[in-house]
Amino acid sequence: MLFKKIMQGCFFLFLLVAQAHADEQKNILIGVSPGPYGDMVTQAIKPILAKQGYDVRVKEFSDYIQPNMALVNKSIDANLFQNRRYLDRFSADKGLKLSEIITVPTASMGFYSNKVKSLGDLKAGDVVILPNDPSNLARSLEFLQKYGLITLSPGISPTKASLKDIGENPKGLVFKPLEAAQLPRAMGGVTGALINANFAIASGLKLSDAIQLDVLPEDLKNMLVVREEDAGKPFAKALKAAVESDEFAAFFDRKDTIFTAFQKPEWMKAKHP
Repeated sequence: MLFKKIMQGCFFLFLLVAQAHADEQKNILIGVSPGPYGDMVTQAIKPILAKQGYDVRVKEFSDYIQPNMALVNKSIDANLFQNRRYLDRFSADKGLKLSEIITVPTASMGFYSNKVKSLGDLKAGDVVILPNDPSNLARSLEFLQKYGLITLSPGISPTKASLKDIGENPKGLVFKPLEAAQLPRAMGGVTGALINANFAIASGLKLSDAIQLDVLPEDLKNMLVVREEDAGKPFAKALKAAVESDEFAAFFDRKDTIFTAFQKPEWMKAKHP
């Protein structure tokens, strides 16, 4: 009888261990928007996690809406495409429970033009196109104010601004919002375009082609994001540890990739000076 109980106990323990291993997720599917962040995952994150037995794959989405909805619907495990401002606004609008893991090096929004060489060359009637989603439109208007092209009305939060909140437009520029992915293709018919870096790079533009690149505050640097319920799971902790690693930092010190122009988050500057 004692032997039987011991065997039953061992079998029960075996089942617990087996279930624990089954619950440990080793396949990670990360959603990205077009541009360099898919390459960041495959070149800088995937090799680190492969050594720990993780299979990391990338799924590319064509816009800024699908990666979060796919995460909520559990068709992906994490995403890498958005900054804190976008996540907070999108989550509040949609009632989503998503959680940041860690901030990563980020390429900045830029002002691109085939017709003028500097922001000072812009004149009355020149058409400037901007991303039309509320978060990036507000970001564009903040950019235009920062570099002296417009002034927003007093009391308006730059993170929530829309075209109706433009108080002064001294150059008499004409602003037209378009879907962010369409901006690079539409450049030829306008004077200038404010383009998010991922779509600029995906279209073949270089960051150095921009007349002006934005200097990013921390809340405009991109993040790895998971569902709130998954933030404490082993795969999420493994993603965070990979980004914090010396190997990941070394990748961004290389001079032979586009990532040398990316702006590092403050935690990374402090840990890997």
